[in-house]
Amino acid sequence: MTAGRQKNRLLIALDYLPLIAIAAIFVLPLLFMVFSSLKPDGQLLRDATSLRAFLPVGDLSFDNYAAAFSRAPIATFVFNSVIVTATTVFLALIFSSLAGFAFVFLNWRGRDVVFSVILATLIIPFETIAVPLLLEVNNLPWIGADGLQWGWLNSWRVQIIPWIADGLTIFLFVQYFKDLPEDLIEAARIDGASWVQIYARVVMPLSGPVIATAAILKFLVMYSQQYLWPLLVTQSETYRPVMVGLQYFFQLQTPWGEVMAYLTLISVPVLVFYLLLQRFFIASIASTGIKG
Repeated sequence: MTAGRQKNRLLIALDYLPLIAIAAIFVLPLLFMVFSSLKPDGQLLRDATSLRAFLPVGDLSFDNYAAAFSRAPIATFVFNSVIVTATTVFLALIFSSLAGFAFVFLNWRGRDVVFSVILATLIIPFETIAVPLLLEVNNLPWIGADGLQWGWLNSWRVQIIPWIADGLTIFLFVQYFKDLPEDLIEAARIDGASWVQIYARVVMPLSGPVIATAAILKFLVMYSQQYLWPLLVTQSETYRPVMVGLQYFFQLQTPWGEVMAYLTLISVPVLVFYLLLQRFFIASIASTGIKG
């Protein structure tokens, strides 16, 4: 009996080895980043050639963080990214889910053509429309606290509104809504529910997995990959996000310890966002596995 248990434990350990190796591929760079941000530049470069790079050893301090904050307005960059990303994700989930609901549950002329056009936008590189979009937003009106203004440049709205709806997010909702039981929709219609009530009380409460998946994908795009567009439409540090702020450190020949400190700081919102959506994210993976 003891030999059998040991054999089972060995087999389980062998099964977990590939998972541990894959986890290490993703975790080790994070450890290197965090621990390097606590080391002086000389020690950081020496440790980079050994396993000491992944360990909290040597002369550790928060001097790099203090220097990074004094070199650039990091708090402003992070705040701008959080505001822009959170607002965009929230609005994108609302408008994309409404669009997906209309494509799946409502019958209207030209529905398939419009959906095909939306899907076709996925193959168009953003660089091809960046300049026309820039010229367009530079001449659009906006009513704010100071009255009517022309041009959206150097603001949060110019970084949010053009990214509210996108083909991928709409496609995710359409595909998920198609798999929902039609009996639920028919029962709600028989009970006298309007389409708005069906959307809010029947469809969306069942859409946790796709909401989490769409939110995570949108968050990653808006927070960690938005560089070209904010660089074009913002001229001051007041509205620039973290990816544009990163160029400050490279232009000023910043020590690597401060760069690692900045990267660690801008990674915190990503970790917080993931932890908040972890339950829905796991549910979406499980749901996908069951359907497959």
